[in-house]
Amino acid sequence: MEKIGVGVVGLGAIGPTHARAVTEIEEAKLVAVCDVREDRARKIGEQFGVDWYTDYEKMLERDDIQVVCICTPSGMHADMGIMAAKAGKHIICEKPLDVTLEKCDALIKAAKENKVKLGGIFQHRFAEESRLMKKLVEEGKLGKIVLGDMDMKWYRSQAYYDSDAWRGTWALDGGGCLMNQGVHFVDLLLWVMGPVEWVKAETATLTHNIEVEDTAVAILKFKNGALGAIEATTSAYPGVCARISVAGYSGSVVWEDDKITFLKIEGEETEAKTEKPVMAWGASDPMAIPAGLHTRNIYDVIRAIIEDREPLITGEEARKAVELNLAIYKSAQTGEKIFLPLNYE
Repeated sequence: MEKIGVGVVGLGAIGPTHARAVTEIEEAKLVAVCDVREDRARKIGEQFGVDWYTDYEKMLERDDIQVVCICTPSGMHADMGIMAAKAGKHIICEKPLDVTLEKCDALIKAAKENKVKLGGIFQHRFAEESRLMKKLVEEGKLGKIVLGDMDMKWYRSQAYYDSDAWRGTWALDGGGCLMNQGVHFVDLLLWVMGPVEWVKAETATLTHNIEVEDTAVAILKFKNGALGAIEATTSAYPGVCARISVAGYSGSVVWEDDKITFLKIEGEETEAKTEKPVMAWGASDPMAIPAGLHTRNIYDVIRAIIEDREPLITGEEARKAVELNLAIYKSAQTGEKIFLPLNYE
């Protein structure tokens, strides 16, 4: 079988992770990389022994590229994805899908109109422990679910935000600790708990010189009747693990950085538990994120192309965390309880 050619655009923090992941997939071949900064493009191109570009449109002209990984600043995702779709390329889009629902929907529409696959990146869904947590809820093993919480106390220095002009801006980052870092775990909470009925939130910028929030707290009511909470910050030195906890009347589970650190079900003698990490990957260093789960996520999209099926994380799935984050921002700005779904028309 001829390998599926992949191009990667955007070679900052996460683009090289995509490039590395593609090289680990037997059915795929990294063909080219692209970045507006020539030094980045040249460095990563030479590192992986592939052609490099500073002109995205030129890369899209290549017939040997069937898929493009979009790893540019968040507020550029839809625009660059739409360009790929119009060029007949399948799309793998880093989180978030984009920073507004209008742009998310435009990308989803473009993929459908041009008959290409659109897969989102939320790699934590591909960890066995994450799937176990979801399975426990779906199968009713925890009984009636009463609480579902997300807690992310990470750290980013001011130098991190100063490293690129787009970081910490509403236009291109779309938000702060929630939309950039926390969106991963907001997605995971939604995936496990299901849709949210309403949210009431507060956000603040406490330690950084940025436009957007570095600290956020939200109260949620899920459509299944459970209550929940979201806490996120990039101001907690030195950075603590991200945590999802689900509490039910017959059992509870705690997930920390792709590990189940607590699981107890009524009537079962054994307690499933894995060693708690001392320092979480990515909690303080965005360059410390391993490729493993990205490889699984990208592999699923490659297989979806080969098998002509939808990826496990479709554009519509990737949109959900963006919508909840936008609802949180709207609640913080207005002081009101915000009901979902949001209506932007």
